[in-house]
Amino acid sequence: MSLNDHWMQRDLAVLWHPCTQMKDHEQLPLVPIRSGSGVWLEDFDGKRYLDAVSSWWVNVFGHANPRINQRIKDQVDQLEHVILAGFSHAPVVELSERLVKLTPAGLDRVFYADNGSSCIEVALKMSFHYWLNVGQPAKKRFVTLSNSYHGETVAAMSVGDVALFTDTYKALLLDTLKVPSPDCYYRPEGMSWEAHSRAMFAHMEQCLAEHHQEVAAVIVEPLIQGAGGMRMYHPVYLELLREACDRYGVHLILDEIAVGFGRTGTMFACEQAGIRPDFLCLSKALTGGYLPLAACLTTDQVYQAFYDDYSSLRAFLHSHSYTGNPLACAAALATLDIFEQDKVIEANKRLAARMASATAHLADHPHVAEVRQTGMALAIEMVQDKASKTAYPWQERRGLKVYQHALERGALLRPLGSVVYFLPPYVISEEQIDFLAEVASEGIDIATRESVSVALGNTQYPGFRDPG
Repeated sequence: MSLNDHWMQRDLAVLWHPCTQMKDHEQLPLVPIRSGSGVWLEDFDGKRYLDAVSSWWVNVFGHANPRINQRIKDQVDQLEHVILAGFSHAPVVELSERLVKLTPAGLDRVFYADNGSSCIEVALKMSFHYWLNVGQPAKKRFVTLSNSYHGETVAAMSVGDVALFTDTYKALLLDTLKVPSPDCYYRPEGMSWEAHSRAMFAHMEQCLAEHHQEVAAVIVEPLIQGAGGMRMYHPVYLELLREACDRYGVHLILDEIAVGFGRTGTMFACEQAGIRPDFLCLSKALTGGYLPLAACLTTDQVYQAFYDDYSSLRAFLHSHSYTGNPLACAAALATLDIFEQDKVIEANKRLAARMASATAHLADHPHVAEVRQTGMALAIEMVQDKASKTAYPWQERRGLKVYQHALERGALLRPLGSVVYFLPPYVISEEQIDFLAEVASEGIDIATRESVSVALGNTQYPGFRDPG
């Protein structure tokens, strides 16, 4: 028995993996990882895999980064954790100061959570509670976009719209308002991203005009709808949204958990629209992909609505045991140091250009409807019919064929249904990007070689909504 098989068997005897139909592993072997270095992961039998998806979009400066490693090692010898209610510590203070300075002006208060979903719940609760505290209790609903994803805790699911994740739990979810996404994939032929995104805003305008008196906040993923298939739209939508939220007296929550920290080409996606949200949710790359940590930044106006005598019961009584963990804060501080010292955003422009050129040929593939890109995120959408953009039936799991081929070639590409995407660590080289493009091209050829075997029309779960 190989070492991989040994660890796989031990794993399957006791573990229940996330976002996984465990029966798949009767045919699809698990890949137990022993170590990581840079963009590479290595299994127990010595095979390496290029981590093209940043280990679920979290790792930006490579595995076992020596600078982040050292900062955590130094911190663990001083303080591993302390309650953040009534106590504080240097790493959380320094990190908060730097986040306030780094994010758009006016986001002056930082509240910590343990992960992205929890961070979304913080923002939703804060917004609802703010309106309660200022005497507008009717404002308790949330507006979100179709095809959106904000996490998998109950309130976070409520403001999402990827049916595969939410349909089972409908009885548990909040009553939210959903408007059509500005996603540019289905824009009319000849229409620009900007024109389409601007036109799609009419739906949001109408929703806010009709419902603003009962709406606490609008929540969106800026520029890229990640789990919805890496669908993308133009920054003008965010400009229009900010103006409308101000006009109608509604909060704006930006979920930059996946797209923050340089992924879209700027440090934060909202910078491309020149706007500031009322709540900015950050996680994933915040610690360089090392440890769970999330930060919800908000304005002093929101903070002051909770600032009162204890007897007023206006306090935000929300907590997590590991809020502001010193080790996670140390990793985040090291990550911000690298962004600052290595001029990462500027360097990424060259890598993004190489991603574009390396995959440009796929635009002519007979079963690729679109190759789209925003900064360091690139997506390739496979379809059964290019002209009509008719998706493959989700039951055929075409993306799984790409995933399996990539593993054989030594790459971790985990498609979102029929969408193959690159979201690599920023330490990837141009030659490694070329390798990924080669592997993806081969995998797409294999995945689309067979004709459709499941004759289905409109299905409940279009292919791009399979979990990634």
